[in-house]
Amino acid sequence: MAVPLDDARKDRLIQGLQGLFRQDFDEELSTFRAEQILDHFLDVLAPQAYNQGVQDARGFMLRKLDDLDGEVHEAEQI
Repeated sequence: MAVPLDDARKDRLIQGLQGLFRQDFDEELSTFRAEQILDHFLDVLAPQAYNQGVQDARGFMLRKLDDLDGEVHEAEQI
């Protein structure tokens, strides 16, 4: 599953990876290497995160639908 990212978002993510490697690993990460790592993460992790998000949303909606019966009130008689 390809995850489309606009250029600005991709640049921010690449800069974030470069900052992580610089701060936590004391290693300079080239833009090319950071982009390769980002692409790998998107290929491997994005589908899993997407599927989990869909399942979480589905569960939330089902719980809300189950509660719908408790939220229905009788109409007032006029």
